[in-house]
Amino acid sequence: MDWSANNAFKTYKDMEHKTMMDMALIPSIDPMDIGLGSSEKGNVVPTAKPRKKTMTSVYLKYFETAPDGKTRRCKFCGQSYSIATATGNLGRHLSNRHPGYDKTGETVTSSAPQPTTTVIKKPQSQGRAPQVDYDHLNWLLIKWLILATLPPSTLEEKWLVNSFKFLNPSIQLWPGEKYKAVFREVFRSMREDVRVSLEQVSSKVSVTLDFWTSYEQIFYMSITCQWIDENWSFQKVLLDICQVAYPCTGSEMYNSLVKVLKMYNMENKVLSCTHDNSQNAIHACHTLKEELDGQKVGPFCYIPCAARTLSLIIDDALRTTKPVIAKVREFVQELNASLDLSEDFIQLTTAYHEGSWQFPLDASARWSGNYQMLDLVHKAGKSMDAVIRKNEEMLGSGMLLNAAEKNVVNIVHNYLEPFYKVISEICVNNPPTMGMVIVYMDHISDTIATRQPPDWLKNAAEEMAKKLGSYNNQVCNTFIYMTAILDPRIKCELIPESLNSENYLEEARGHFMRNYCTNLFSSMTSGYAAQDIEDGGNVSFAEEIARKKRRASMSNATDELTQYLSETPAPTKTDVLEWWKVNSTRYPRLSAMARDFLAVQATSVKPEELFCGKGDEIDKQRICMPHDSTQAILCIKSWTQGGLKLKYKSTEIDYERLMELAAAAAADISSASIDKKQK
Repeated sequence: MDWSANNAFKTYKDMEHKTMMDMALIPSIDPMDIGLGSSEKGNVVPTAKPRKKTMTSVYLKYFETAPDGKTRRCKFCGQSYSIATATGNLGRHLSNRHPGYDKTGETVTSSAPQPTTTVIKKPQSQGRAPQVDYDHLNWLLIKWLILATLPPSTLEEKWLVNSFKFLNPSIQLWPGEKYKAVFREVFRSMREDVRVSLEQVSSKVSVTLDFWTSYEQIFYMSITCQWIDENWSFQKVLLDICQVAYPCTGSEMYNSLVKVLKMYNMENKVLSCTHDNSQNAIHACHTLKEELDGQKVGPFCYIPCAARTLSLIIDDALRTTKPVIAKVREFVQELNASLDLSEDFIQLTTAYHEGSWQFPLDASARWSGNYQMLDLVHKAGKSMDAVIRKNEEMLGSGMLLNAAEKNVVNIVHNYLEPFYKVISEICVNNPPTMGMVIVYMDHISDTIATRQPPDWLKNAAEEMAKKLGSYNNQVCNTFIYMTAILDPRIKCELIPESLNSENYLEEARGHFMRNYCTNLFSSMTSGYAAQDIEDGGNVSFAEEIARKKRRASMSNATDELTQYLSETPAPTKTDVLEWWKVNSTRYPRLSAMARDFLAVQATSVKPEELFCGKGDEIDKQRICMPHDSTQAILCIKSWTQGGLKLKYKSTEIDYERLMELAAAAAADISSASIDKKQK
């Protein structure tokens, strides 16, 4: 589901006149910017002979040269440096470690990294230690911060800095503020690339909203855009992560959303918005719909998140079993932590024929982990009891479940099995179409309505039915009907009864004719007879032929929808976008409508992020990110994972080249170390 580089981006790159530069060819930049090093070919080159500096005697008088002539030692603290260490580094050591060392008042040169003409300095014939361009190291650290979703302040941690110093005392990391400045500039550069690429999108787009509150109690909204490109490939890109102003109501959400849409010039392209089911988000989307309807830019629909609805329903069903699930989770955590216990469990499940289990077991507090707990008791109850009794001294007897607890678990497990199958299907489909999700939700409704739960589960079942009823009411409209019938696996045959209406079909047909047919034949009107009257019946023979052709074209357009719906639905395993790619020549107008509506999202987030343990890691990263880094780092990470190159101003950062240089430097250092040992 991750966004991959698409035709729009390829088109943009083809249009770009400025060639993307190798890291080693980046032009020199001002001292406040970050030097990346340069050479004619970007390869490893020998270092030019060091020039004598006028400040040498000022620094060297505080260092003494070792008898072997290979190192210098600080007279204050004994810190040793290679004889090849630049005097500027010696000066920085004195300034940082021994303030006031110079009673004459002379200052030390700036420690800010400057552009260099050498990428990597090779060991010299005198046996001096190799020197690395440490700006390259800083850019590699930026990549690490992005991938690990860590703030720049991470690099200011004392022991991390000391670890770098242990490897090489001359290493200089940028100050924290400089990292932040670099991230802000990279964010601006990449956001502009995203904006330019979205201008190439010819179809309608759908957006999804997600919300969270950070540890600093700042409320954020992420806005993601989805569409289907000309090759019938699903595309997705994060537009922005923005702070929602206090008091974080629907009005503030609406203002933030509109600001982002206008920034990307997308107000007239948005077809739908899928929200997180909160009342404030619903208010924001409703206000947006009123605005777009007033501008008459086309249909717009806001949709509740099916995954969040399912999550709330499941929480109702699990409420009575939470104490039991907590006990089982403690047992599972012990199994995951102990190789002996897990081996005992595997042996016992084999002996009792209680299934095959892969470790570590999912112990998360989300749906996947909770159902794993139920599944364990339901399928491997004997093995669980045996392991606890065998290791009672270590585990205690509190983890043993009594007969009543096991009975409750088995009932809830059977009751939720249809939910497990539906959620598994939703997570596997990438992404699930709106139409198929409607079919799944209808199946869940039937399950709740037809099953007879025990008395202690009836209240939960009633709450589940109410939540599901509310969802169904929100998605019961012509817009959702159109998204469903354009799924070739569904058409009209699998449409839920609550959504299957002749009125919806006629409205869908009217929308198709108005928006996907007449605009292709602008000369067509419904007033042919009136035109004949105006012409007084005196029209040329050629005009009569032309009007017949127009009527035939209009009829053919109508027949596209009729023909499509009359055919048998495709098998449920069919790749929907591939089906339309193959059949778009048969339905040229209808396929244009399908490209728009099949991009409509049934969930506001990836289902696996909501139902699986992966979501815990994402929440931790987002919630723990400080405000001054949240927007830049999270957006840059999403964009790079989607295929965009990290860019600083107008230059792409070639990390493959940087890694090659780093490997070459490591090889030189290793070779120098071996030569030293041999001597």
